[in-house]
Amino acid sequence: MLSSMKSPITGPILALALFTAGTATAGEITRALFTTGIDDREPLAMIDSIDSKTSNSISFFTEVNNMSGQTVTHQWTHHDKVMFEKTFEVKAARWRVWTSKTLIPSWTGTWTVNVLDNERTLLASKSFEYL
Repeated sequence: MLSSMKSPITGPILALALFTAGTATAGEITRALFTTGIDDREPLAMIDSIDSKTSNSISFFTEVNNMSGQTVTHQWTHHDKVMFEKTFEVKAARWRVWTSKTLIPSWTGTWTVNVLDNERTLLASKSFEYL
């Protein structure tokens, strides 16, 4: 008879254990930023705008954690139009990827890079201004 009695805290403990187990394996984007370039797999300088009169090149850097065996995609958009996409296979628990774009002067305005997972779910999104 005692073995069939349930403790009033069993439910919350089980729920917490399931929640913790679910989030412990979830992948995440720990860094996502625009940069002037990449050196030794690290961004050189974080930027949020570039001047079309002095520069036409920009890179987007992403650090991915706990997504080994999955893919991430950098989707570059300008005026709600996809201008470029690159998909990467994540090959380790911590993985760093980047894409670069050379812009032409008529492409001024806001640019956005969306980071998407295997199922095209948005993981991160960052924007910069091309002045």
